[in-house]
Amino acid sequence: MPRREVLSCVAKHTEIYGKQPEYVFLDEVQAFEHWSNWVYELYEKKRYNIFITGSSSKLVSREVATQLRGRTLNILILPFSFSEVTKFKGFEAKEYYSTYEKSAMLGQLSQYLRSGGFPQLVLGQMDPNLFFRDYLDSVVYRDIVEIFKIREAWLIRTLLRFVSASFSAPFSVNKVYNTLKSQGISVSKKTVYKYTNYAEQAFFCFTLKRFDFSPRRSELSIPKVYLNDTGLINHLIPDAHKQTGRLMENVVFLKLKQKQFSGKVGEISYYKDQQGHEVDFVTDSGKCLIQVTYANGFDEVDRREWRNLINANQIFKSKRLYIITWDYEDERTLNWRGDKETISFIEHQRPRP
Repeated sequence: MPRREVLSCVAKHTEIYGKQPEYVFLDEVQAFEHWSNWVYELYEKKRYNIFITGSSSKLVSREVATQLRGRTLNILILPFSFSEVTKFKGFEAKEYYSTYEKSAMLGQLSQYLRSGGFPQLVLGQMDPNLFFRDYLDSVVYRDIVEIFKIREAWLIRTLLRFVSASFSAPFSVNKVYNTLKSQGISVSKKTVYKYTNYAEQAFFCFTLKRFDFSPRRSELSIPKVYLNDTGLINHLIPDAHKQTGRLMENVVFLKLKQKQFSGKVGEISYYKDQQGHEVDFVTDSGKCLIQVTYANGFDEVDRREWRNLINANQIFKSKRLYIITWDYEDERTLNWRGDKETISFIEHQRPRP
């Protein structure tokens, strides 16, 4: 039992060093039943700083025992963000850049969208193909197949391909089910739903619900899906590097997700009205609306992007409207069908919403 082993290690530390340990580090505890009960037993001794790490959302879910709730600080650790990569590469954060510095920064952004932010790759220690092959084996077999005791490992691999192809776009379980069925693959729709949920629990991907004032309609909506790293997307989808706008949107989502986890941003969703006008991100029930587009100037911004913001804001009445671009920063008051809104255009390499 892990409880006996953990308590034995703590006792052994006291035996060797003559004092209680100050820190206790526990990794992948979600693999053991009732783990939160014996962690609480350690917590109640009031002697240790306890750190729990793992690759499953079970660590922050309702499955955590009641006695631990309210006594933990949850931190979502993702691959390096773009700002973290630039710091590592020696780029100094500043408000204005020279032409040379901006070109270098955009070049670094292009590289980041292709390679992602896993530390092993940013530090140049591993071949990307070998890394992602091993990473996928780890996610599929350890974090999904073994933990959830799945027999059809091949089906999980197939599903992850479908999920990856839908990055920064709606992901329809019903459509995947019908595709598998047309290929003669016998699988229930319930199984596809369940396996998709397993992929999200393993932090392979995240789903984003459509905004609706009715929680029930929002829950039943077709979600958009985002992967945990753009390098992973490019590894799985050969032509993904050509879809810069979608890769940018995936990066912005991950930044918002981290802010949500740290309490800096509330609920995140996307918005789509009955006419199909879409806003990429809605935060805090409409207090902030965000579009993401691959554009180097205002003339390259599809008019649909700012029109959709203005249309949506007739409902939300937000004062924070943003369009995140590749290389264009400005603030403009735009008019659409008699409605005027001030929209901030922000360069992707330093998003601030």
